[in-house]
Amino acid sequence: MKKLFATAALLAASIPAFAADYKIDASHTMVFFSVSHLGFSNSTGQFTDFDGSFSFDEKNIEKSKVDVTIKTDSIDFANNPKWNEHMKSADFFNAEKFPTATFKSTKVTKTGDKTMDVTGDFTLLGTTKPVTLKVTFNKAGEAFGGKEKAGFSATGVFDRTEFGMDTYAPGVSAEVDLRIEVEGDKL
Repeated sequence: MKKLFATAALLAASIPAFAADYKIDASHTMVFFSVSHLGFSNSTGQFTDFDGSFSFDEKNIEKSKVDVTIKTDSIDFANNPKWNEHMKSADFFNAEKFPTATFKSTKVTKTGDKTMDVTGDFTLLGTTKPVTLKVTFNKAGEAFGGKEKAGFSATGVFDRTEFGMDTYAPGVSAEVDLRIEVEGDKL
């Protein structure tokens, strides 16, 4: 009987915790966006400076949370310094007046075995609107050096004109497509 309890205790200790808090690992996270350029192509950019955290409960997805802050002056658009400066101007992100954009989840809904919708308050240019991200849970576990991590892929769409960013619309699409790859380090 003691052997059975000892084995059960050992097994329980080796099962990873399902509910955990994570800090976003910026070196393994990418925040991409794209817009249609006159219908000819989809111009793509990314933000390179952001910070945030998330709580993930694999057994109770609806209890999960996300809180992210993006520094708008970290934009890299089409790998072009001239465009980067224009994107930071009042025509677009107005990075001097609005140095950050934020996303704070308000609801998480399980949609499949490894998928969920994460709805949150997205604040851009001082305006807050709901945005929903389609999220896939990739994996949680041990990475190099014994560090516990969790990873996700997400996509979403928002209308930039609803936030007051209407320069060149509709030639440059009002619709902005998001693609986010996230890894977090367990706290």
